[in-house]
Amino acid sequence: MSQASRPVLGQIGDYEIRLLKLFKTVVECGGFSAAETELNISRSTISVHMANLENRLKLKLCRRGRSGFALTDDGMVIYESAKRLFARLEEFRYTVNELHEQLTGELKIVSSDNIWLEDDFPMADVFAALGEQAPDVNVSVDVAHMGEIERRVLSEDADIGFIHYHRDLEGLEYHHLYKVRCFLYCSDRHPLFYAEDDRVIEQRLGDHKLIHPGIYTNPEASAQLAGLRLAGRAYHYEPRAALILSGQYIGFLPESFARRWVESGRLKALLPEQKNHYLGISAITRSHGRQSRLKELFLQLLQSHLVPAS
Repeated sequence: MSQASRPVLGQIGDYEIRLLKLFKTVVECGGFSAAETELNISRSTISVHMANLENRLKLKLCRRGRSGFALTDDGMVIYESAKRLFARLEEFRYTVNELHEQLTGELKIVSSDNIWLEDDFPMADVFAALGEQAPDVNVSVDVAHMGEIERRVLSEDADIGFIHYHRDLEGLEYHHLYKVRCFLYCSDRHPLFYAEDDRVIEQRLGDHKLIHPGIYTNPEASAQLAGLRLAGRAYHYEPRAALILSGQYIGFLPESFARRWVESGRLKALLPEQKNHYLGISAITRSHGRQSRLKELFLQLLQSHLVPAS
């Protein structure tokens, strides 16, 4: 094909940007079907938009078939280029927002598990203060696995993450907040619930199935698992609690999270003097790169409402 006859992409407008956003979502979801929920549109509509984008770019971006969804070589190049484009657009939006005297924009938070309503974590008060000082700011909150939280903060897909502190990762700054105490629990459906002699419980503990988070948290927590029968994994508190309440498993939960079931007589701490450990809760931010007035304000409000962990 001669230089003169090569297809040339004209001006890129809102329509092309919308199509590229859809394409990026489809790729990151792994296909049209998985993207339906994320985009809140049907597969047929996604297919039409993808065809329009390919026609606009004069390129084949992906293949679908029995083997599943796959990007073409051109599709991979366009996907990587689209990511850079949206990063630049986000940087531009951020720059404009930072120039305004009144803070605007979006604060993106991602957290690990159900820490939001813990007694030591008064986020309702923090968000109330944020709303008073920055009423035009929008907040988005998501829950993810700890490794995913670290990745999203490092890549600036999130501004602030909340995790159970377990390591110092290069590129992240850790703001230690407080500690939660965890105990080993069984439910009223479990035979150990009715054992009154601690020596009997200690002797039989290793015979019973234990549900655990399936990740390394800290040496103290890992040491508590030694000699126990690790029979299942549940990273999040709620499914772990459900499995413990079933009577089929014993497992560790934060004291504050388990309190409702302890007070109703459905859960009991086993060997509480021996089987307990602490988890530190930390906020994480990216240690390098742009400094956000909004992020700094949120951290200040957070620290003012919390007693830092020792």
